[in-house]
Amino acid sequence: MVKVWIDQDLCTGDGLCEEIAPDVFFGMDDGLYYVKESADKFGTEKLFDGVANPAGAEGMARIKEDQLESVIESAEECPGECIFLEVDA
Repeated sequence: MVKVWIDQDLCTGDGLCEEIAPDVFFGMDDGLYYVKESADKFGTEKLFDGVANPAGAEGMARIKEDQLESVIESAEECPGECIFLEVDA
């Protein structure tokens, strides 16, 4: 299982991640971006506190194999280099 998270301290708010993978990334009123587990991939929308994921690694979201390419592209294109992927063994 691959998981993704954003370090909001590094996020520049450009929104390229949401443009590339809108089913994984979303922007909030604070101008920063967060990750989510989309309902069409996991059955329910996972937004931790009902509004937004916690910042940083606590806001980690699972991604499906068919999302992996766009998430990697988002991480590579991110000007803040704030998107991190982790693989569970």
